[in-house]
Amino acid sequence: MRHPDQEALTSAQQELYDWLSDYIGNNRHSPSIRQMMEAMGLRSPAPIQSRLRHLQQKGWITWQEGQARTLQLLGGLTGGIPVLGSVAAGGLIDTFDDVSERLDLAPVLETRGLFALTVNGDSMVDAHIADGDVVLMEPVTDPSRIKAGTIVSALVPGSGTTLKHFHRKGSEVHLEAANPAYEPIVVPAEQVAVQGKLVAVWRQV
Repeated sequence: MRHPDQEALTSAQQELYDWLSDYIGNNRHSPSIRQMMEAMGLRSPAPIQSRLRHLQQKGWITWQEGQARTLQLLGGLTGGIPVLGSVAAGGLIDTFDDVSERLDLAPVLETRGLFALTVNGDSMVDAHIADGDVVLMEPVTDPSRIKAGTIVSALVPGSGTTLKHFHRKGSEVHLEAANPAYEPIVVPAEQVAVQGKLVAVWRQV
């Protein structure tokens, strides 16, 4: 079912979206561009990348271009904000890849593509984000415009997603904790996929 904020898809875009939905539902992770090419009977990645860009622009997916494994489905989630899994506030854990439940906050927070993550760990306690909290995140389409110090969920080498303060320093990205017990995570900027920026914290009591 299409959300009112989502634009209608062409037949080619719908075909890819439906296949992605089935694949992710069965495999619990997103496919590679090559797998999408094979499924759609295409010999070039360009048509796939074009369809993915349109799916993102129309509000059906989030995706960091050039990094197929960062793809997340947003379509059909009309019952609330999708909780896409957990995010480490400490070390690194496997990236989120499925919708496990939904928070019924859609009437209050109508930002397109908003998603939620459950926090694991205590590395963000000085930012008033505790273990077990749910963080509401807005997808990031242009990482170059992220302000220094913004709290983001970021995918880093090793297939881990972490919640940290974002700082770009030259060719590196520093993901800094809000807890002096944790050292910053320093990685080359091109290896970081920022998936979302913090909108709000939801503490379930």
